[in-house]
Amino acid sequence: MSKPIVAGVGMVKFAKPGASRSYNEMAAEAVRNALADAGLDYEAVQQVYAGYVYGDSTCGQRSVYDVGMTGVPVVNVNNNCSSGSTALWLARQAVEAGAADCVLALGFEEMRPGALAAHFNDRTSPFQRFDEATDRIVGHGEVPLALRYFGGAGLSYMAKYGTTLEDFAKVRAKASRHAARNPLALLRQEVSVDDVMHSPVVWPGALHKLMACPPTCGAAAAILCSESFARRHGLNDQVRIVAQEMRTDGPSTFDGDDMMRVVGYDMAAATAKAVYEKSGIGPKDVGVVELHDCFAQNELITYEALGLCPEGGAQKFIDDGDNTYGGQVVTNPSGGLLSKGHPLGATGLAQCYELTKQLRGTAGSTQVDGARIGLQHNLGIGGACVVTLYQAQ
Repeated sequence: MSKPIVAGVGMVKFAKPGASRSYNEMAAEAVRNALADAGLDYEAVQQVYAGYVYGDSTCGQRSVYDVGMTGVPVVNVNNNCSSGSTALWLARQAVEAGAADCVLALGFEEMRPGALAAHFNDRTSPFQRFDEATDRIVGHGEVPLALRYFGGAGLSYMAKYGTTLEDFAKVRAKASRHAARNPLALLRQEVSVDDVMHSPVVWPGALHKLMACPPTCGAAAAILCSESFARRHGLNDQVRIVAQEMRTDGPSTFDGDDMMRVVGYDMAAATAKAVYEKSGIGPKDVGVVELHDCFAQNELITYEALGLCPEGGAQKFIDDGDNTYGGQVVTNPSGGLLSKGHPLGATGLAQCYELTKQLRGTAGSTQVDGARIGLQHNLGIGGACVVTLYQAQ
């Protein structure tokens, strides 16, 4: 099968809730940017997949209608925080299967201030089993749900391997140094480990405020096409998706009293393993990674889930500088969710944007020298995990 080409990418600068434009305006600009990057008109697009979490049905149509109304199928995708990469997964499948030659994957979010919350409280929550497991393992029902999940995962890791909160603070400080180079990031001020440790305590002994990503508004988009389409239209075919997998939770998520499993460690590890096996490329070959650091705790445990370091080896991986420029693999050169921001539906496609630029060698001030293989990890509790491997030709 044809390996889909990432012919164009686009995004907008991320903003705080209340300081952004409407979701459809941001989305339309991201689409126009992706089309311009590819050198195509909207009329070339044969299918659209639009990812978002907080919005009514057919927000995808509302967004692309501002760019063009060509009658092509528009599919709206909600897979929690992995909505954008799920849209990308669907677009990749359509191209790879020959159902379409040119597909748009779009992600956007117009968020409200404050912690994530459910909007439909008159029915069974999709997080019911996650909440029950979290109550059983760590309690602390007064802490917002996402903070309990990932703060609990951090406690689980610390209990297993003897790490401290300062290790998570080092991850957050690294994210800020990377974001300072990225003009599209929300938070560009560098913070130190001390700054993180002296930020407000959200959960004593488990979580400080600066270890969590901020609510964010934004949009990003990618144009995927077949090799034959790229040749016919003279498009940039430098970056291709060589393997991609999506997994949902298995029994181990709830079987053990381990918050790392509850937040998707096993799901991420299985997804990454499938990608490596399918591509014949291993974690030691990867030069740049954009991973789902919604909390500093999740970045640290995801190093191990993705095979970037051995289980229990994250502390050494961080202290040796192997997660940043000059080390083994640069993780989140964009600043990641912690500093670039996390507009839920846009995150997966913003990761695609950064990695495409990196592998083209056009990432500017965030460029990783010699980047040829990039790995993307996007996670949604509830659950879904998408891992995508990109390669420069």
